[in-house]
Amino acid sequence: MSRLANPEFWAGKRVFLTGHTGFKGSWAQLWLRQMGADVAGYALPPLSEPSLHALLGTPGADGHLGDIRDPDALTDAVQAHDPEIILHMAAQPLVRESYRTPAETFDVNVMGTVRLLEAARRAQALKAIVVVTTDKVYRNDESGRHFPEDATLGGHDPYSGSKAACELVVSTWRDAFLRERGIRVATARGGNVLGGGDFSADRLVPDIVRAALSGQALDIRSPLATRPWQHVLDCLNGYFVYAEALHGDKTTVDALNFGPSPAERQIPVRDVASAIQTAMGLPSRWRDTSSVDQPREMQTLGLDPALAAKTLSWTSRLSQQEAIAWTANWYDGWRKGGNARALTLDQIDAFMKG
Repeated sequence: MSRLANPEFWAGKRVFLTGHTGFKGSWAQLWLRQMGADVAGYALPPLSEPSLHALLGTPGADGHLGDIRDPDALTDAVQAHDPEIILHMAAQPLVRESYRTPAETFDVNVMGTVRLLEAARRAQALKAIVVVTTDKVYRNDESGRHFPEDATLGGHDPYSGSKAACELVVSTWRDAFLRERGIRVATARGGNVLGGGDFSADRLVPDIVRAALSGQALDIRSPLATRPWQHVLDCLNGYFVYAEALHGDKTTVDALNFGPSPAERQIPVRDVASAIQTAMGLPSRWRDTSSVDQPREMQTLGLDPALAAKTLSWTSRLSQQEAIAWTANWYDGWRKGGNARALTLDQIDAFMKG
């Protein structure tokens, strides 16, 4: 059984969470607060309408709206909260958007991280930083192999390249500045996340929901592409357990993968879409748009999470099929008038109970 985040550890901990208005950040903020953490968020306003952040009714007083590239505002926010732990999730997270805005993607993902780490150097109580990157930091040769943490970093698209560069930034600031302060900083490379409340553009599950609400057929760009699918709670649980270990100096590992076991079948995009549509009681309708001229995206991607299992006793608690079912249940409940906050809390509670 996978190790779970420890509510006793998080109770009363001051946590600075960047990207708290995003999809994963909204889940993270709610879960951390359920465990009793004192969370201060820092992010741009939500980019989607609706947004999970708004649906959860998160009090605005507990977060700062600002740009992580603004050094003065960011430093002021960090110093005001005096965090013990920083979880850095703020990013430009979309591959296709990175082709449209490559310079801005690098500015946000690389220089935004630089600004955060510079602000962290002035934090007096800080013990640990987890910088969230991505499964796409590896130089993907389309071999279908599951990448371990020591695989070559790189990227064919601006998003992947920016996140690989972010990894180098973290390594530099750790060696040059943070280690001597006793601040542990590491990167977490999560797989493709499924879960309720994601309304971003150019993502599979939100596209399914939008197609269902509009009565349109779903367009799938790469039906046979495979990804390391996992539920958002499994991914966040990895981040939290990692932060606990870093805070307590219980691991010396500076980067970890968080994803499903390589023993699980790699599920193609079309099968994920059909399973979610079926679970929501929708007809399984989609159109293959792979022939349309579009930016290149990798067809195969896998992570090897063995090091997380060895060092943290972390593994995915939910199978990929269970992650799909939980995601469909959340959206189906919300689509039928359910309260988003209650739906999210119910799944957090069920996850913690195993």
